[in-house]
This record gives sequence, structure tokens and C-alpha cells, in this order.
Amino acid sequence: MLAAFLITLREGLEAALIVSILIAYLVKTDRGGSVRYVWAGVGAAAVFSLALGGALAVAADELPEQAQAAFEGTMALLAVGFVTWMVFWMARNARALKNELHAHVDKAAAAGAGAVAAMAFIAVSREGFETALFLWSSFQTTGGGWADILGGLLGLATAIALGLFIYRGALRINLATFFKWTGVALIVIAAGVFTYGIHELQEAGLLFGEDSIAFDISGAFPESSAQYAVFRGLFAVRTVPSWLEVFVWFAYLVPTMWLFFRTIRRPMKTPSPAAVDSAA
Repeated sequence: MLAAFLITLREGLEAALIVSILIAYLVKTDRGGSVRYVWAGVGAAAVFSLALGGALAVAADELPEQAQAAFEGTMALLAVGFVTWMVFWMARNARALKNELHAHVDKAAAAGAGAVAAMAFIAVSREGFETALFLWSSFQTTGGGWADILGGLLGLATAIALGLFIYRGALRINLATFFKWTGVALIVIAAGVFTYGIHELQEAGLLFGEDSIAFDISGAFPESSAQYAVFRGLFAVRTVPSWLEVFVWFAYLVPTMWLFFRTIRRPMKTPSPAAVDSAA
């Protein structure tokens, strides 16, 4: 539940902020008539994301057991790749996101209504694609029960509410701090999803070491207990992992976390006066 909540909260707030920036800039520049085309693009992106999640679930269920394990393992690794890229991209570009979106709005508005809708669709569907892929993979690690679904819905509802309050000026939050710590949480969850993908590829016979068990803590976290739900929700790892799963968990988590903190501590470069004059 916690993993699903964090995923949809982080991705949902990013999408909400993007929509807020687009609409606020259109209204500010006396192009309020184009706002409906932004909503058209957002709606299409939401349908796309839901369709993708449904397609992943159907595709996995239709496959034979070994092929299903290979598919789920591959999708889990792909999800980790996309989410890791997203976390680092936002860490590097969050402060320049507003100006970048304003430039895209100017170009799209000059091209017509269809371009505005397409721009909104592309901006939001990227978040939706990452959310659907990562959330589906996270559901595989935790079982995808009603608690996970509720966590995802609560995260999305919270993100929408925060985005609305920020747009209305009723709430101010330190977005740098928010993205920093949700980034840390997503990296931890991604490490667990990574180990799930490795385990599934082991079950499919594509990787070695499935029977080489590193440790067994299932006695401390019975599957029917609340402790197990919290453990799986926080770390998304199995209680009886193989040595290869343990290795890839540390091999992903430690360097990725180090690089992430190094990225967010790096001062943002300011353009030189010559560059500004050239851009103008």
C-alpha cells in the first residue's frame, strides 16, 4: 500500500504541476480559450495510462507460466530503468521545468489547438506511462491486493488535491524537498522491484542461482501479518531471497543513491550573459 501511495503521489503531483503550469501560463497570456485543449490532452493521456496498465495485466495472464515469469521480469527491469531516469531527470531539471513548458506552450499555441492538446498529452502521458509500468511491477512484488489499489488511489487523490491547492495559491510546499525525499523513497522501492525482476528471470530459467538462498526471515514476517505488509510495502523484496537478488539490490541501491544525492547537491548552472543575449 505504501509503495503504491508513494508512486502515484510522486508521479501524480508531477503531472498536476505540469498541468497547472500550462493552464496558468495560458490564462496569464490571454489564451484562456486554449485551456480546454489542454484538458483534452490530459484526458487522452489518462486513458492511455489506464489502457497500458490493463494491457500489461492481460498480457501477463495470457502467457504460459515460464513465459509469464520472463515477461514480468523484463517489465520490472524496464520499469526500474524508466523510474531511475525520471528521478534523475527531475533532480536535474525541476528548476528549469516552468520556463521549458512556457516555451512549449508558445510554440504549440502558435501552431493551433491540436498542437496544444498534443503537447499536453505528451507531457502528461510520460508521467502516466512511468506510473502504469512501475505501479504494475510494484503490484507484482506485493501481490496487488485491495490495499495496494487503495494506496494508489489515495496517492493520486492527494496529488490532485495538492496540485489544485498550489494552483489556487492556497498552499506552498518546498518542491525541491518533496522531490528529494520522494526520489529517495522511489529508489528504495525500485531496488526491490529490481530484485523481483531478477527473481522472475530466475524462475523463467534465464538466470542462475534461484536455489542459492541467502537468508530466510519469513518467520519474522509471516505473510498474513501486518509486519509483512509493511516490510513488502517499504522494501518490495522477498523474505527468502537468493544471493543474486541480494547482490543486485545492493548493486543498484548504493551507487544509485550516491549519484542521486550528488546530483541534487550540484549547483544549477546559470547561463552566461552572452548565452542570454543569444537566446533573446
